[in-house]
Amino acid sequence: MRQIWKSFRALYFASLMMLIGSGLLSTYLALRLAADNVDGLWVGALMAANYFGLVLGGKIGHRLIARVGHIRAYATCAGIVGAAVLGHGLVDWLPAWLVLRMIVGLGMMCQYMVIESWLNEQADAKQRGLVFSGYMIASYLGLVLGQLILVMHPALGLELLMLVALCFALCLVPVAMTRRIHPAPLHPAPMEPRFFIKRVPQSLSTVLGSGLIVGSFYGLAPLYASQQGLTTEQVGLFMGSCIFAGLVVQWPLGWLSDRYDRALLIRCFACFLAVVALPLAIMPQVPLEMLFVLGFLCSLVQFCLYPLAVAFSNDHVEGDRRVSLTAMLLVTYGVGASVGPLVAGVLMKLFGSQMLYAFFSFFAVVLVWRIRPKAVTNLHQVDDAPLHHVAMPDSMSSSPLVAALDPRVDEQVVQDQMQQTSTPEPEHPLETPGEDEVDAEESRPEPDDSGLDQFSGARP
Repeated sequence: MRQIWKSFRALYFASLMMLIGSGLLSTYLALRLAADNVDGLWVGALMAANYFGLVLGGKIGHRLIARVGHIRAYATCAGIVGAAVLGHGLVDWLPAWLVLRMIVGLGMMCQYMVIESWLNEQADAKQRGLVFSGYMIASYLGLVLGQLILVMHPALGLELLMLVALCFALCLVPVAMTRRIHPAPLHPAPMEPRFFIKRVPQSLSTVLGSGLIVGSFYGLAPLYASQQGLTTEQVGLFMGSCIFAGLVVQWPLGWLSDRYDRALLIRCFACFLAVVALPLAIMPQVPLEMLFVLGFLCSLVQFCLYPLAVAFSNDHVEGDRRVSLTAMLLVTYGVGASVGPLVAGVLMKLFGSQMLYAFFSFFAVVLVWRIRPKAVTNLHQVDDAPLHHVAMPDSMSSSPLVAALDPRVDEQVVQDQMQQTSTPEPEHPLETPGEDEVDAEESRPEPDDSGLDQFSGARP
């Protein structure tokens, strides 16, 4: 693992700086609006605009990369994102903030696509799992550090926006310093919504529910904490501890996922989330210690739903469809994360801040009802199921190209489907048995150690 970190430290540093800026910006905007007594609907709308930009960037990013190349695309998007961040300090008109927030999401998605293309180009086939884990750690760590900046600098002045813009400027450094040619472009895999809705409906329901919950959490949890009477420093600690919970739970989750029925685990975690969120949903004012403990426990399980759904769905999809599946899951997640903050923001405006966790509890109950493990054999799973569980970053910190790094996806399939301009439709009948019929869903050189120059994934 140490060699992986050393070989890919430049890209991990770029990811870290991007996520520090992104995490700080989300919390800052929520607290800034709360300080100005703006209702939660606008806070939710800002996060929804960010996720809408992320989804839109998944469609635009590969075209930009194909037109100007990886380095220019990354530099362009980092510059635009930095300018959009500073634009929040120049304009106080909230509709303009929605546009700026969408631009930030779109630009960041293009940056994710560049980084993930480079990671895939450099990662040896046997190392993709470790490279993927390092990328996820850098992403979550960046989100946590972004919250902790508020602890050290609680004043909600323009200096925080400058810090966010500084992060996006620094993330340019490792990419701009490379002297090697950029990697081959990777195109997002084609989606087949009708096929996947029929084949893996429970997984898509879980991913949609996860997007609704986690998207609302990132956008509105700072507002909720502020309305509970927490200071800016305490809000930063609360958000940092909750996001850190999402990181530490990934490895115990992998152990459970590889040993127990994944559908049953989703149902159990959703039930636990519904129960733990209930006190926060019914108490207008929560004691500080209870707020931190229950918030941490809610985050432990809410960040489990998406990785479990990914593993669940991969158990029921053939290898040559798993690239398309990843794109479908991320878009579904993005749709949920765009809608969730809007709905939760309306509820908080009408009925109070505690409705955020009532929203979490309600959709957790929906998942308990929707996910129905059946006591039958795994006869209809695909031949290589159940697959090994892999910790997955959510769409706050990844793009559809992350499929190229997933060690469960055959590398040749990635080459065939994501490095061609036109991709033929796989010929599989829609009538293949799906997850509702079973009990569970179940050659590149090694990167060298030459510092910043080596990360760029050069080809002869």
